[in-house]
Parts: sequence; structure tokens; C-alpha cells
Amino acid sequence: MRLTRLTLVAALVLVAAPRVGLGYVEAPVLDGGALVGRVRFVGELIRGEPIPVRKNVDVCGETKASQALVVGPSKGVKNTVVYLEGVEQGKKPADFDLDNAKCLFVPHVSAVMAGAKVRIKNADPILHNTHGFQERLTVFNVALPNRGQVVDITQRIKKVGVIDVQCDAHTHMQAWIVVRDNPYFAVTDESGHFRITEIPPGRYRVGAWHEGWVVTGKDKDGRPVYEAPRVLTQEVTVPANGEVTVDFDLK
Repeated sequence: MRLTRLTLVAALVLVAAPRVGLGYVEAPVLDGGALVGRVRFVGELIRGEPIPVRKNVDVCGETKASQALVVGPSKGVKNTVVYLEGVEQGKKPADFDLDNAKCLFVPHVSAVMAGAKVRIKNADPILHNTHGFQERLTVFNVALPNRGQVVDITQRIKKVGVIDVQCDAHTHMQAWIVVRDNPYFAVTDESGHFRITEIPPGRYRVGAWHEGWVVTGKDKDGRPVYEAPRVLTQEVTVPANGEVTVDFDLK
């Protein structure tokens, strides 16, 4: 299949519809199929420089490795969000937790359906302030001064798009949440593989989103600023009671 590469801004709105759930209906999936595959890096690999830690060095350490592009030994790309467009009904959306752990957001890249349960946690013995921006506007801004603290932000995740998450207390911390209008998505693992199950049989457009990794400058607080994210797309037919494989090449 032919791949199409698009370059989009970091505040990308993947589907221009603001309503929670966007008409998606939970329903039994009869004869569901699966989408499997791998995202692979091709071309010259750019290694990100370590990011300096400017606060709480005794807890966080002096630097953190860049997570913008993580490529395994066999060129598999971690942290790419693969998603299906146009699924109107099917499985129940999954809950999602974003943790502040060892002075990093865990996971670094995630996906969630608008309206699904989302919680922010703090596993560290220091203050973190988790601040999410969508289209440059604040979606949530949560202070977590205590270890073990948990805050539910479900009602704030209403709009499909991409949320840029930063810690106001620690400029080295950043994460991404891709918000979709259905729960049919997955994030690639360390080897670049993904698997999406319980898909109603049919033909769909498949997207693969990955953050930018080439540093273009710094913001006013000294955070690295990266080039725009990449989006790859393909068309696929998911068979009943079977699986189809779709691979993406990222460069």
C-alpha cells in the first residue's frame, strides 16, 4: 500500500469536532477482527541530546534522556499512536492514568477516547504541576505536591486532538496525549509493534501519529522545541474473525 506523509503543527486537531464521545456507541462486536503491524524507522537516525534537569536534582538526577524518538535495535519505533478513523460503535473505552514517576511523565505518549476516565498521579516525593495544552489553551492544570496523590480530570478531556503535557515545576518533563473519537487505537511498544482488537469488520483509514524529534530551538523556559509531528495514513479492510497487517515507515 502507498504511504502518505503529512507534516502537521504540534497543536494538531485530528478531527474537527468538539463534542464528548462524538456519537460513538458502545455495543457488542460480532465477528470482530484485529489490526496488527509495526512502525519502523528508515533513513538517517538522529539521536536526541540529554535534557538538563534544573530543579530537584537530588531526586531527578542531572539529565534525562530525550524521549522524542526512541528506536530499537531492529529499527522499531516506540511511542507511535496508531488509530482507526470512522468507527461508530464497538468496544468500551479504556481508562487511562498519567503518572509523574522518577521525574518523568509515564507514559511519555498515550492515547485516550474523549470522555473516558483519565487520572493524573504523582509517584514522586516532590511537587509536580501537570499542565496540559490543546491548541495552546489550557485543558488541565493540576498541582500534585504529595506522593501518592491522584486527581481525576475526566471532565476536562472533551475535545479530539493532541494535548501537549508539561510540568510547570520541571522544564525537562513533557508528554503527549492523543485524544480520539473512538477507542480503537494503540501505542507502539519498544520494538515498534502494535495490536488493535475487537474491530467491527469493514474498511477504515488508519493513521499513525508520532511527535517531532528534530530540535528547532528552545521556549522561554528553556524547554527544547521540536519540529511538527508526523502523520502517516493508509486504507485497510479488517476481516471478520481475522486480522490484517499494516506497517508504517517513519523517516
